[in-house]
Amino acid sequence: MKSAREMMHAGASCVQETETLMDAARLMGELDVGALPICGPDDRLHGIITDRDIVIKCLAKGKDPNHMTAGQLAQGKPVTVDAEAGADQVLATMQDHRIRRVPVIADHRLVGMISEADLARHLSEEQVGHFVETICATR
Repeated sequence: MKSAREMMHAGASCVQETETLMDAARLMGELDVGALPICGPDDRLHGIITDRDIVIKCLAKGKDPNHMTAGQLAQGKPVTVDAEAGADQVLATMQDHRIRRVPVIADHRLVGMISEADLARHLSEEQVGHFVETICATR
């Protein structure tokens, strides 16, 4: 069985919690990703920001992405998986929390991210199909 470390995209880039949402959006564009981990000055994971967060929680509310920071959107404790977690545990975590990407942690540090695309590359069609069905189901 594959581990999270084997499935993840290594070297995930963080946006610092003090950086603006405009900075986060630019970085997303440069990296061609829809989500970024938010890290604090301690270089530890403080949250995740998505392109949807920027649109819904900033732009749609008339706020300025040049002044609102990534840290202002980091709410609660982020859901993570340990780098040595098995594929079943990764899937269960993502399905239980209905998330499409999950940060991978080793020794209390961010080491990578697992997205739906990573699942599709490393798991069976049946596993991926069940995951998508679970995530897309209405509550």
